[in-house]
Amino acid sequence: MKREYIEQLMKGITEPVLLYLINEVPTYGYNLIKELEKRTTGYFKLKGGTIYPALQRLETKGLVKSRRQRTTERQARKYYQITEKGQQFLANRLAEWKDFSMVVSMLMGISNTGKTVSPNTA
Repeated sequence: MKREYIEQLMKGITEPVLLYLINEVPTYGYNLIKELEKRTTGYFKLKGGTIYPALQRLETKGLVKSRRQRTTERQARKYYQITEKGQQFLANRLAEWKDFSMVVSMLMGISNTGKTVSPNTA
């Protein structure tokens, strides 16, 4: 049940999270999967079936651009780089997320320390 809830929450933030990572350094899909898992200590375990369609959507919207880079004679990786439009989109989403998470935390009685405040003491 918990995993299903987290998956639903992730649907709304997958693209901004990917943009955030790509904004730091151009990278490829598999590396994004591993970086998300590493930075969240295994909490976000997204699969290629989630990441690659999201990257395609970001590219279609003009938020990232891709280029193929040869890694071996027979293999190339598709690297993604954020565009100016993507940087603006990301800045807007980060501001919206900050406001949204603050309001939800207030509503749910979670203090700025991350501790839940009892409804009787809030």
